[in-house]
Amino acid sequence: MKALFAHAARDLRIGEHDPRSPGPGEVSVTLARGGICGSDLHYCLHGGFGSVRLREPMILGHEVAGHVSAIGPGVTGLNPGELVAISPSRPCGACAECLRGLPNHCLDMRFYGSAMPFPHIQGAFREELVVSANQCVSAQWLDPAQAAMAEPLAVALHAVRQAGQLLGRRVLVTGCGPIGILTILAARRAGAGEIVATDIAPNVLKFAHIAGADVTLDTASNPDALAPYTDDKGCLDVLFECSGAEAALRAAIPALRPKARIVQLGLSGDMSVPMMQITAKEISLAGSFRFHEEFAVAVSLMRKGLIVVDQLVTHSFPLAHFARAFEVASDRSRAMKVQLEFGQCSPTPLPFAF
Repeated sequence: MKALFAHAARDLRIGEHDPRSPGPGEVSVTLARGGICGSDLHYCLHGGFGSVRLREPMILGHEVAGHVSAIGPGVTGLNPGELVAISPSRPCGACAECLRGLPNHCLDMRFYGSAMPFPHIQGAFREELVVSANQCVSAQWLDPAQAAMAEPLAVALHAVRQAGQLLGRRVLVTGCGPIGILTILAARRAGAGEIVATDIAPNVLKFAHIAGADVTLDTASNPDALAPYTDDKGCLDVLFECSGAEAALRAAIPALRPKARIVQLGLSGDMSVPMMQITAKEISLAGSFRFHEEFAVAVSLMRKGLIVVDQLVTHSFPLAHFARAFEVASDRSRAMKVQLEFGQCSPTPLPFAF
């Protein structure tokens, strides 16, 4: 069976892996779709991020969906051929953080496609994947492209949970990549009264508008675009900072009213936080990291048509054309979410040269 390995920066290769038979409590899944995430791009382009570096070949990918192909002993509730979304989050369930009810902070987390530990945690971009049955959520009535969006939607849902009550609140979202757009969708579903979205790329702001943002602001062409929201002590209740850019955070704080809440999702390295402004306004600052139970909620919301993600999947490529897929995914002027199609791998993949 074929899988997509990252060997080093700009060195991705299709290689072979030997899938095993599912054991007790496990199922085998034939992959259908896999979304390329920002972390996949970091491994592809830079060989890692921050202090996290590739030290051995690692299979990429964690946003995946496929069809159940075999069922291990003791598994109930899943059937061969059934489309499932696969949660990449595999907490141990026994460490101190898991026992505190914080599985997303598991001390022995086995999250697909992570070079944080060594040996690395191999990812899910492979034609056949054996998983625990409890990682699978039935995606009946969805197509594979939609089902593979469950993971990033779960990230956004966890962030909305971190924000607290949103009903009628005025919300600002900075950074309109896939996570930012999904956060707009999730915040609107949670009852946000007004949503303002900012980015430095005008094309992605079109997606923000489609997703339900009331106001979209291009802060590259107009660095003072948030000025109308800064009168008195600001007027916005919640900031979802999805870019990981210090400049975006600093520009947003004057628009926040006293007692506002910042939820930081963007992860692109350390940021200097203007603590005097945060202190003077009594602003709450919360991080938002991954998810757990929100994964099943994400699938449920999509199945019920309460959150529609179709417009975010702008491109898909057969696994053999992974080089083209990563090239397009790295270009924000062209793509929002790029997915790989499995089961279509040819023996002559395109060269990796961008």
